Amino acid sequence: MDIDTSALFAPIVIKGHTVKNRLAVAPMTRITATQDGQATETMTRYYERFARGGFGMVSTEGTYTDQAFSQGYFHQPGMTDQAQANAWKPVVNGIKAHGALAIAQMMHAGAISQGNRFRDGTIGPSAIQPMGQQMTFYHGKDRYALPAAITEEQIADAITGFADSAARAIEVAGFDAIEVHGANGYLLDQFLTAYSNHRTDRWGGVTENRVRLIVETLKAVRAKVSTTTPVGVRISQGKVNDYGHKWAGTESDAEIIFGSLGEAGADFIHVTEFEAWRPAFAEGGPSLMRLAKRYAPKATIFANGSLHNIEQAVAALDDGADIVTIGRGALANPDLPRRLSERSALKEFDPAILGPIADIKEIELAT
Repeated sequence: MDIDTSALFAPIVIKGHTVKNRLAVAPMTRITATQDGQATETMTRYYERFARGGFGMVSTEGTYTDQAFSQGYFHQPGMTDQAQANAWKPVVNGIKAHGALAIAQMMHAGAISQGNRFRDGTIGPSAIQPMGQQMTFYHGKDRYALPAAITEEQIADAITGFADSAARAIEVAGFDAIEVHGANGYLLDQFLTAYSNHRTDRWGGVTENRVRLIVETLKAVRAKVSTTTPVGVRISQGKVNDYGHKWAGTESDAEIIFGSLGEAGADFIHVTEFEAWRPAFAEGGPSLMRLAKRYAPKATIFANGSLHNIEQAVAALDDGADIVTIGRGALANPDLPRRLSERSALKEFDPAILGPIADIKEIELAT
């Protein structure tokens, strides 16, 4: 049956910014920055391909936000000073040259940092060793370190790091929008997760308290950038070190989390699951993107998770999503929007792209 793809190519306005279609590139860690966290010419070529290929928005990989505990990987890019911000300018220019919106993702690795040139130790909400093994394709080895419990002063510093880096991303580097990384097991998600957050203060306990750091970070970023800058948050249940995790409070947690983000003024909420269309909890129940739309109706909903299939992408727009973000499918097809519009075949994702180290390969840039 011929699929009507017109919905995927309809423009949408987010906080006054017109996005030309509903197809975006998801954030993906590629550890190709310099040792001191500056974006490189290779990164400029890599990101520019996606915009040239027709994507309406392109998000960066997670970018660290302070010169203390936020860095997660060696050769991860940062946004912590003027030099790092300036290094992003060619990347942003390459994205914008093709009419795509450029989104900077701000990230603090917290307890699952496995490579930080500023600190030897790690911090998390509680002194609990993260589950799982470090990721070898990001230069990791062995178990994650036992983190120190973050102090109130360090929490304040982390929030300030997000806000200051977001301001640099907009004012210096020239990005259009900011995404706060509250997903995938990194610091903000560690606070949201009951088993990694055993705090008994205002940052721990009930879900309303555990989501507080994400909300406060969002508000701080919102206050630091211009009122016309779209600011959003990425949210997930699964983590890089615990793929199958589900919120214990199921839909009640979803209502609190998405409702809190909506009330705090998130312009967009980016939900990610392995397969975005699956029920978030019980069989037959709503997807996470549907729950995000239900409980944060004013926010634009981005959905990520195996949506490079055209049928699944179109269906997602009928299930709560406003924007479909593509990861593996974009690595295999940097011109995926063009291929969809021309009904051309999509290439299959080759995991070898991310091995043995997940840096950007010259063979990618030759296509």
